[in-house]
Amino acid sequence: MLKPLKKAVMPVAGLGTRFLPATKALAKEMLPVVDRPLIQYAVDEARAAGIEQFCFVTGRGKTAIVEHFDVAYELERTLEERGKTKELKELRDQALVPGALTTTRQQVPMGLGHAIWCARSFIGDDPFAILLPDDLMQCDVSCTKQLADAYNETGGNVVAIEEVPMERVNKYGVLDVEKDMGKLVSVKGLVEKPPIDQAPSNLTIIGRYVLMPEVIGHLAKMEKGAGGEVQLTDGMAKLIGKQPFHGVRYEGRRFDCGDKVGFLEAQIAFAMKRPELAEQVKGFLGKYV
Repeated sequence: MLKPLKKAVMPVAGLGTRFLPATKALAKEMLPVVDRPLIQYAVDEARAAGIEQFCFVTGRGKTAIVEHFDVAYELERTLEERGKTKELKELRDQALVPGALTTTRQQVPMGLGHAIWCARSFIGDDPFAILLPDDLMQCDVSCTKQLADAYNETGGNVVAIEEVPMERVNKYGVLDVEKDMGKLVSVKGLVEKPPIDQAPSNLTIIGRYVLMPEVIGHLAKMEKGAGGEVQLTDGMAKLIGKQPFHGVRYEGRRFDCGDKVGFLEAQIAFAMKRPELAEQVKGFLGKYV
């Protein structure tokens, strides 16, 4: 029987250098899109997929990320006294139950694969999701829920994928496709940031994964790949042939909020989904076009 998917790892140790000076004292995962930080969008997405336990792989100066999900007694009391029931409900809805959140430190920046290895005690022998908060998803059905459904269907590793122009494949992990079945793609190989003329396809992995715990054993070897870092893609590639491995063409939109333009577009896209904001946003956008 398949183990239920209840755990998620979120690597949040990055320095956010592309957003300096804003990220000099503020974790990039705390940058807000409209009125919620990126990390909260990721946690809410995972919770919509049935995830109950979270591990943040943090670094120095990242304490605000954890505090965001704690109970703010003074703030809640003030809101209650002032009759701000809507705001109070929003705060309480985003809080995690005691014991649902743990953290571990990635003391040195050795790549995404190393960050996931740092969460090995949390992962144990269970399947787990990975969500990179920089990739902000706008989906009718949670992107992680789409992966969880594929995991239950295939019984193995699944990654969210999308097509990109061939001239950009050298920026991503790329699939070598065994069989394309539409929404699901069976995978026979993975390549991290290949040269454009050597890329096996233009199907690339985005920051959403569901992986089997056996990947930790491969990451533990600390083999360095592209960029001299421990690459998660290399560890995943070693599972192929031993376990089911599929890509999922998710339904929805991804915004790269590690990029300034992607971050700005996300502000507009998410504001337009808010009934109380959409008309006002439409009203001022015309002034800048």
